[in-house]
This record gives sequence, C-alpha cells and structure tokens, in this order.
Amino acid sequence: QVQLVESGGGLVQAGGSLRLSCVASGFTFNWYVMAWFRQAPGKEREFLAAVSRSGGSTRYADSVEGRFIISRDNAKNTAYLQMISLKPEDTGVYYCAGDHNTIVQVVPSAYDSWGQGTQVTVSS
Repeated sequence: QVQLVESGGGLVQAGGSLRLSCVASGFTFNWYVMAWFRQAPGKEREFLAAVSRSGGSTRYADSVEGRFIISRDNAKNTAYLQMISLKPEDTGVYYCAGDHNTIVQVVPSAYDSWGQGTQVTVSS
C-alpha cells in the first residue's frame, strides 16, 4: 500500500522558516519523482517544487525559487521541503506527491500518489 505522510507544518511568523518532511512507504522510493504542492483556501493546488529520482535535478515555481529547497534522502525514503523567508501568502495545506516517472513534471495530474497534507500558516 502506497503511503506518503507529511509532517513539519505549523504556525510561523513572516520571515520565519519551516522544514517539511514526507515519509514514503509501500513502494520503491527511488523510482519516483517527488514533489511538493500547496493549496490555499479557495485556490487550486499549486506546484512548488520537484526533485528527480536521484535527487540530482530540481525544479521550482517562480513564487518560491530562492526561498524553498527540495531534497530527498533515498536511504530514508523521505523527501523534504526547507522553507525560509516565509510570507503570509505561503499559507496553505502542503502536499507531498510522487510520480512513477523519469520526468520532473509540474501538473498535479501527473502525480499518482499523494499525502494527506500538512497545514502551514504564516502570520504577518
């Protein structure tokens, strides 16, 4: 059974930082591209960052480039999202997703495995 479990969300002041973790189980982790998405209230799910199967290639949305860093530890079956200089507009539910593919993609429909999400709230 494929399972992705996010953790690390919470309430932080603007300018602060958080690190999200996504622990995977039930599949061969290093066969999957991993990504983070965000969904704010009333908005569509938004791509943030993705990392290739080896971890050697990453891709970011313009809105988080330079502030967020995605990484993975294949030995621990875990993906991470380090977030710094957080802004109130970063508030939302953050989802980890996996895609059994070789290509790093940015659309939610490309990802076939999803976590339950973790709430991040940035206060001004």
